[in-house]
Amino acid sequence: MMDFQDTWALLHPAIAIIVVFPLLGIVVNRALLTRERRLVTKAGEKSKIPPVVGTEHVAIGRHLTIAVVGVTFLGLAYPLFSKFINKNVISQEPFRVFLVIAVFGFSIASFVFLFRAKTKLWRGTFASLTGMGLVLLGSQPEIYRRGHEWLVSHFYYGILAAFLMIFSVATTQDIYQDRQNRWRNAHIIINSLALLLFIGQGITGARDLLEIPLHWQAPYVYQCDSVSKTCPQFK
Repeated sequence: MMDFQDTWALLHPAIAIIVVFPLLGIVVNRALLTRERRLVTKAGEKSKIPPVVGTEHVAIGRHLTIAVVGVTFLGLAYPLFSKFINKNVISQEPFRVFLVIAVFGFSIASFVFLFRAKTKLWRGTFASLTGMGLVLLGSQPEIYRRGHEWLVSHFYYGILAAFLMIFSVATTQDIYQDRQNRWRNAHIIINSLALLLFIGQGITGARDLLEIPLHWQAPYVYQCDSVSKTCPQFK
């Protein structure tokens, strides 16, 4: 039976499935339509695709970034604060707990200001601060990073995808100001990589859900030997 702690653990994958992946599909669709319209127009022909698709792509892309970075913060918050409470870290390392809370607040504030920044300097500053916050939070010992299999790590895929989304938002205005299309090409390459990471997130996330037991089962499940694929016999 699930209680509050287990329900909290499911918020991260639930929001990813309900919000992030549907938005991802819409963004990819609008991106393809926008590119198709631009190529047809560049060839001197009249496109049947309405010009509003470009605006929709940018707007929904911003919502996707908010969802991705938000669900990343949520995915970091659960293991951090649940282990802070369960392992009594608050009384043992109060300064580190305070520092983690401060980094959370500072990073979220930087992410909010990123969307309000107008100049390239401030966009770069707030994007960098948000990314640094994710790195600091992700480096805490309570976070399971699957370092022994980092090539198939849900953590590393997620952090890198969040970085790419943040960078994409920070450089959106530069795309329209660059007549040589260097930023546009970089945008296409970066977000194509992000799409692959999202596919990897879907696969590794489903795998991790199979591996993570309910909290009351954890002391028994974690006694199993993953190499020999055996578990102790309990009466």
